[in-house]
Amino acid sequence: MRVPLSWLREYVDLPATETGRDVQAKLISAGLEVETVEHLGADLKGPLVVGQVLTIEELEGFKKPIRFCTVDVGQANGTGEPQEIVCGARNFQVGDKVVVVLPGATLPGGFSISARKTYGKTSHGMICSSGELGMGDDGTHGIIVLPPETEVGKDAIELLELIDEVLDIAVTANRGDCLSIRGVARETAIAYGLPLRDPALLDVPGPNAFGYPVKVSDPLGCDRFTARTVTGLDHEARSPIWLQRRLQKVGMRPISLAVDVTNYVMMELGQPLHAYDRSLVQGTIGVRRAEEGEKIVTLDGVTRTLHAEDLVITDDRGPIGLAGVMGGANTEIADHDDSGDAANATTDVVIEAAHFDAVAIARTARRHKLSSEASRRFERGVDPQAAAAAAQRTVDLLVLLAGGTAEAGVTEILAPSAPHTITAPADHPDKVAGVTYGRETVVRRLQEIGCDVYGQDELIVTVPSWRPDLAEANDLAEEVIRLEGYENLPSTLPKPPSGRGLTHRQRLHRRVGRALAGAGYVEAPNYPFVSEQVFDQLLLAADDPARRVVKLVNPLNDEEPALRTSLLPGLLGALRRNDGRGTHDLALFETGLVFHPREEQRVAGHLPVDRRPTDEELAELNAVLPEQPRHVAVVLAGAREQAGWWGKGRTADWADAVEAARTVARETGAELTVRSGQYGPWHPGRCAELVVVADGTERVVGHAGELHPRVVKALGLPERTSAMELNLDALEQAGDGTPQAPSISTFPVATQDVALVVDRSVPHADVEAALREGAGELLEGIRLFDVYENAEQLGEGKKSLAYALRFRAVDRTLTVDEASAARDAAVALAGERAGAVLRG
Repeated sequence: MRVPLSWLREYVDLPATETGRDVQAKLISAGLEVETVEHLGADLKGPLVVGQVLTIEELEGFKKPIRFCTVDVGQANGTGEPQEIVCGARNFQVGDKVVVVLPGATLPGGFSISARKTYGKTSHGMICSSGELGMGDDGTHGIIVLPPETEVGKDAIELLELIDEVLDIAVTANRGDCLSIRGVARETAIAYGLPLRDPALLDVPGPNAFGYPVKVSDPLGCDRFTARTVTGLDHEARSPIWLQRRLQKVGMRPISLAVDVTNYVMMELGQPLHAYDRSLVQGTIGVRRAEEGEKIVTLDGVTRTLHAEDLVITDDRGPIGLAGVMGGANTEIADHDDSGDAANATTDVVIEAAHFDAVAIARTARRHKLSSEASRRFERGVDPQAAAAAAQRTVDLLVLLAGGTAEAGVTEILAPSAPHTITAPADHPDKVAGVTYGRETVVRRLQEIGCDVYGQDELIVTVPSWRPDLAEANDLAEEVIRLEGYENLPSTLPKPPSGRGLTHRQRLHRRVGRALAGAGYVEAPNYPFVSEQVFDQLLLAADDPARRVVKLVNPLNDEEPALRTSLLPGLLGALRRNDGRGTHDLALFETGLVFHPREEQRVAGHLPVDRRPTDEELAELNAVLPEQPRHVAVVLAGAREQAGWWGKGRTADWADAVEAARTVARETGAELTVRSGQYGPWHPGRCAELVVVADGTERVVGHAGELHPRVVKALGLPERTSAMELNLDALEQAGDGTPQAPSISTFPVATQDVALVVDRSVPHADVEAALREGAGELLEGIRLFDVYENAEQLGEGKKSLAYALRFRAVDRTLTVDEASAARDAAVALAGERAGAVLRG
């Protein structure tokens, strides 16, 4: 919310010496997030004056149209003579009043103005556009043309209110009242201890039987609807400069008088309004839920298919507006400047000021991807009591500025409601903050924000209509604390009970993270939300369990409504973004939860808040929640080892992904078996299946390797990207978490090399497992150091696997015969199980 300081001063008598920075500090102390203070016109220096165009000469022979103008600027140039100016704009003519900057002035951005020769003429200044003056978009994309009654020679800096300070406030979702000048002025008045001139305190006529007919069919969706009618608007009337400038300062573009007035009142009071061309509304205005499949063309020209939950404004023809979001094109206010025919201009309008259900508006805006200034306010909470005042303020401005006549009829439909009251102990804020405020301070602060407070030790607080976020006693405590100053709260360090540290599982997760970081990976946590289309990009089979997802009822992003079943989509997205920004050598990892729906869908019960839930209640809740195992994943691309004077580098490949899995397994104490596999996003010939044995049963806990080229192309990844993902919980269950110190023997090692010929289809993991078992307890280590394939020497369909076997005893030096016997036993078992034959 952008708040001009000049507008704020209308409702709060701030000291003349107070700057935007001072107000910013006060509001931040009161809990509002004032991000910046923009100094409009900070580097602007005159003379900047109003001029009248006397003559226009079209200059020929140039690539673009150029005009040589003489402009009357009165005595502003010191001579009273017409000012000669070269200008390329074409949206003005002889007799128009324009803004002229004279030599010696400085425009925003430090642009100095002087007389200079251009296009064969000498230009003594400039005729200015709104962009050149830093005013924002005025919709003309050309020279500023002022009203005919503007005085020639008048100071344009003062006329256009070019010097001001604008506070940019990041309004949180619970403070919809601060999406208005009125709401920010109230907070400012409280912060300074000054009275507020509430712009909503207007004399409003009561409803009568002569108002425009309105029928509300859904009182839950619309609990208040006010309609007023103004006739006889002057279609020649334009929004005055002060109104246009205020809209520009808050970030809105002036459009036409009737629309500008409704936008102005919305910004002033926080109540969204809509004006209908009365001649285009047919019959009674209604409020109802849409019929499934109904269509409407909104003001942005888009045809929208409506949902049965959408709240719509209708007439006898059907929908004429999306309630609280955007009006329809079939009742749009017409301006003669757009149509070119003054006969088509709107002269009679019906003004709508209504209060809609926040949830209904939020869902409609999200469903249609149509966020508007109105929907933003309804979503966060609008003061229902302000509707009548906002309608009256709009009527008054249209009568004043457009010469209209306010009809006597007033329509006001109200659903029965009662003010919201909260009962809370007077010392509740004291207990929450740990500070003794006392009843007097608590009552005073609550009254400052608009509450009615009764009672002594037990307070009965009636919440003001503009603060729907105040729902319980803790909300009232927060108001007292923030107004008394968060900075005044004492700092107290918590004292944890002794003997409680990290759990075994937490220590394991930290060890895994440190191990991967030590191996050169960078942790990259990602949001747990995915789109279901990503499963197609990852080439998952139609019946893959990973396709069964938990969907969010109210997702942050409609394109990612599901909770992840794999860490890879987020990690690969992070890799793609970093690669696209010039970082090509990447090794990322993440540990986090994935989510799988349970077979039986049940609704969780509500846990008590007045005591700690029992173990049975917590277990019942956990049984309803989705299964949430913790996974670990890595992705790699680019160089794994950099090239330099020390030698050649090395590109990351599938072996690095497999080694990352082994690194994780070592931390868990699990024995990981790596064998050839095939799954989803991995390349069929470069995919390792990762297996552990738990309770005597083999279990596949993940995969590693190079990604499939189709996956790489679909996700926009670098070539030969590799990845690994493991079920960390399953690894923990299969492993022995007891740290194992390495055994150091004083006796020498005996090394034996064997080369075994096996069928090409036999996995190395099977051969290695047989060698380990056959060698017995004397085997200290085994390493595959060579793989060789040659049909002429080995035979068709054969391969040679060469292993280095290390033997050592803990109590003696092994003899050659002992080492050879252990080797022969290993080879024999490998021959029995894998068909291995000694090469040569």
